[in-house]
Amino acid sequence: MSEFFAMGGHGFYIWVSYGVTALFMITEVIAVIRGKRTVEKRLARLARTLSRSE
Repeated sequence: MSEFFAMGGHGFYIWVSYGVTALFMITEVIAVIRGKRTVEKRLARLARTLSRSE
């Protein structure tokens, strides 16, 4: 089992790259969710503005 994690002496670099990749993927999901909320708020504000001007 420890040989699997060592990966022929390159385990540290491989597992760090997996961790960094996972971190960036999680960050991307959070950024998309925040961006969606921002767009929804802007659209709601625009809809209110347009409905008032009619």
